[in-house]
Amino acid sequence: MSALLFILAFLVGFSGMEGVAWLTHKYIMHGPLWSLHKDHHVPHDHAMERNDLFALFFASPAILLMVFSGGVWTVWFWLGAGITGYGLAYSIFHDIIVHRRIKIKHKPTTRYMKRIIRAHKVHHKSLRKDDAEAFGFLFALPRYDAKDYKPKQQG
Repeated sequence: MSALLFILAFLVGFSGMEGVAWLTHKYIMHGPLWSLHKDHHVPHDHAMERNDLFALFFASPAILLMVFSGGVWTVWFWLGAGITGYGLAYSIFHDIIVHRRIKIKHKPTTRYMKRIIRAHKVHHKSLRKDDAEAFGFLFALPRYDAKDYKPKQQG
């Protein structure tokens, strides 16, 4: 197998997870499993959330692909590695940069970072499962560039 194929598999795993995350966030987390995700939308003073259980759900395919792939010289391994890479990028962005679960000083300077942070904050303006928007994690529509963007009407 060529290294190019492995790189492609990694990129497919990484970028494909944004779609999987968006669909899961909108239709599962803000749907039948709202009871697990709800605590992420309300202020609290505890370190862990029931919402953190979703990390196990998202990590499972990556672990299975990497463990049962047949080794590092398979496309399946690198697909799993791409999913893992997305999980790492998500954790840094969502848990550290946006929600400050690990206290760091970070002031976003790029248009991209400002956009995805603003989109995530718009998402969290909703405390209910039915009226949220902006379900992506590492991609946000250009409309979230505007500092004066108003979320859709709540309730």
